[in-house]
Amino acid sequence: MGIRLPGMIHAKQVLLRSLAKGTNDVPKGHFTVYVGDSQFKKRFVLPITYLNDPSFQDLLSRAEEELGFDHPMGGLTIPCNEGTFIDLTSRLNGY
Repeated sequence: MGIRLPGMIHAKQVLLRSLAKGTNDVPKGHFTVYVGDSQFKKRFVLPITYLNDPSFQDLLSRAEEELGFDHPMGGLTIPCNEGTFIDLTSRLNGY
């Protein structure tokens, strides 16, 4: 039994749409996000398992509240400081 977040369902649709656009440099089992709180965003390729982590889901929920999930870049955009994002993903990796 799991908790379903309506925004997570929409996020999965955006991810599938971005993968369907032919981004061949994204390995199977991974997805792309764009991170930054300025005009210039950095692209990260993350394992899909991150989508199950509560702290990452919280970050996605906050991104949805601020930006929604419809982005012209074709992927998810997370409006946070790059250092904060790297800190979070480092903890998810166990570093």
